[in-house]
Order: sequence, then C-alpha cells, then structure tokens
Amino acid sequence: MESRLHDIVKNTLINLKDKGLPATPNEYHKEFCKVSKTYNLTVKECEQFKRLVSKLSKNEQLEIESKNISTIEEMIPVLLNRVSKDNVNTLAQLFKKSITPSISIDIDEDLQKFSVKIGNSPALLFEDDIQKEMQNFITKRFEADKSVVKQKTSDIAKLLTLMGQYFSDAIHSSGMGSQEVSNIKSQIQSINMDDTGVKDLSELQSQLIDAALSIENEMSSVGEKLTNGRSEVESLEEKIKKLEKELDKTKEESLKDHLTGLLTRRAYDESVKAIENQFIRNNTQYAVVFFDLDHFKKINDDYGHHAGDIILSTFAKVLDKNTRDLDIVGRYGGEEFVAIIHFNLKRELLKYLKRIKSIINENEFLYKKQKIRVTFSAGVAVRNDHNSYESTIQKADVLLYEAKEGGRNKIVMEDGTVI
Repeated sequence: MESRLHDIVKNTLINLKDKGLPATPNEYHKEFCKVSKTYNLTVKECEQFKRLVSKLSKNEQLEIESKNISTIEEMIPVLLNRVSKDNVNTLAQLFKKSITPSISIDIDEDLQKFSVKIGNSPALLFEDDIQKEMQNFITKRFEADKSVVKQKTSDIAKLLTLMGQYFSDAIHSSGMGSQEVSNIKSQIQSINMDDTGVKDLSELQSQLIDAALSIENEMSSVGEKLTNGRSEVESLEEKIKKLEKELDKTKEESLKDHLTGLLTRRAYDESVKAIENQFIRNNTQYAVVFFDLDHFKKINDDYGHHAGDIILSTFAKVLDKNTRDLDIVGRYGGEEFVAIIHFNLKRELLKYLKRIKSIINENEFLYKKQKIRVTFSAGVAVRNDHNSYESTIQKADVLLYEAKEGGRNKIVMEDGTVI
C-alpha cells in the first residue's frame, strides 16, 4: 500500500511536469485522483468529491460533467449560481398561491398539507418528486375552477334551450293554423254558388268550425306551454340571480378574513401590487406598518381562544375604522396585522400611529365582564428608503422584532423614532 502511494505521488508529479502544469494543491489533487484510478486504489479524499456531486441536482451534475470539474474548489462557482434562500421563500409563497383555486373555494386536505410542507422547507421546490406534485396540483386547480364555472353556467344554458323550444312551438303552431285557414280560403273562392247551392255551403261551414276548433286548441296549447315556460324561465332567472349573488359573496369572502373582516393575506398582496405601481409611476409616498399583539398566547391560555378571537376582531375594527379608504389594512397571519399608510409629511404618519396606540392603551377589552388589558408592538418602514416593497416590509418586520425585544408596547420607526 505504502509503495503504491509512493508510485502514485511520483507519477502525479511527472504528469504535471509533462503537461506543463504547476504543482498547485488544486492541480495536484486532480492529477493525483486520476493516477490513483489507474492503480485501482480508492483514496478517501478523491471519493469525497464524488459523494458531494451525488448530492447535487441533476442539472448541477450535468454542468460539472460538461465542464470536467473534478475538485471542490472548481465546484464553488456552480454552487454560487444557486437561488438564494430569500428568493426560494418568495417562490414558495408565489407557488402556494398559484395552486390555490381562484373560483372554487374548496381546498382539499392534500393541498393544505402540501402548502405547509413547502412553506416549512421551500428548498423542496427543486426536488423532482415535489415538482411532479406541483404539476398535479396545478392541474387540479384548473379542473376545480372549470368545474365551478361549468356548474354556474349550466342553468343559463337550460334557460336558453327552454326559451328556444317554446318559441319554436309557438311558430310551428302559428304556421299550421295559418296554412289551414289558407286552404279553406281557397275552397271558398272555388265554390260556384249557382251550381252548388246550400249543400256545399253547409259542408264549408262544418270545415270552418273544425278549423277554428283546431286553431283554438293549438293556440290554447301554445298559450299553456308559454305560460308554463314563463314560470320556468322566471324560476331560472331567480336561480341565476341567486348564483350571481353567491359568486359575488364568494369573491368578497375570498378577499375578507372571516374573523376580522380585514383583507386576507392573499387580497392584501394583490392590493399592494396596485399601490406599488402607483408609487413607481407617481412616487406616492407610503409606509408599511407591521402590528403584533403583545403576549397574545398568554391571553389565549388565560381566557381561552374565544376571548382571543374577540380581541383580534376588536383590534381589527380599531384599525379598520381609523384607516382611510385610500390606505389598506390586512390580517397578515395569527395576531399579526399590516397596513399601508400614504402620507406627505412625517407628522401625518405620526398622527395615525399615535391615534391607534392611544385608543388601545386607553381602553380595555371586555370579555364576559372581564376587563383585559391589551397592548401591541409595531415596526414602521418607509418605501422611499428602500429599493422595493419586499425590502420595505422586511425592514418593518425587523423593527417590529426590535420593538418586542425592547420591552413591547411601543412603535419603532426606521429613523429611530419610538412611540
């Protein structure tokens, strides 16, 4: 073994010299591993590189093979091309939204579990099995939305078919009656009164009576059908109006959080896009305010989750009532809330923040005759101080953390102001 190692080292140095390559650690390592193969000798350091490569993605392995990379140092540029963690987290959030049905509000248990899984480990998005699941959920999302649209439009199709049927019957019956009367008219014109006399007139009278009865019965039947059809049409119209209301309600419910009545996280994110576009076009100044109720878990533990729900709902009403229509406020998750507040001068923003803090601090929440003292912490970042909305809200989140670490019941602004 020792002899073979000596030969491998010797041949490695000779090969490097023959190739005109310097005996740097990197070049030496590559050549050493090549020579060791010719001696059928497994060297731990050489195998370590193979093990690392086996843990990479298929695309990364193909790149390493195509570039003939054989050392860890050469592998570093490939690894640097990987997506950053922040980008992966954002991608995971975007994907979770893309697989959630936009019209059908039914989300099955498998979709919920999958969303939680990629939310906890966003890097899973790059695994083949997970990507296959993603494709299946995208297909399911389209099918779910198509199913709802098909269901909601089926009654409209029935209405059109029914109306067409009754109009066809009416036209057909009218045509038959007209034809019969036309035939009788021709017979009347052909009668020679001098030759036929009363007998032919009597026969003609009988035919006229029969034709009139036939027309009467036909028109009565058509009238009855149209009356019944009208009733069915009115019933279908009511159903269609009801479906429209249900769709409007479903759309509204998908925008509003069921407990607080504020925008859901999804609806908030959509609203932010419009606000960000206005900022880019018109430089409309705004601040991101991140709120978080202090010691909320203790409130749930001491008074129960129902009390916690009432406090969340009441706090949301305070935010909603004191936030202007041109601004937005939503429930970000759990006891976290976020608001976009437009302002021209800093004192306008301070006035809003102080008003919210004053209302909460000067009042107590009432639950089953029990008075509960509640405070909140908040972080405030201004969009003009950042390159994007995403970095602005991240800064607001960091400032919120500082407010909590600094003793809670305070609002920390990016310029150092503390309320």
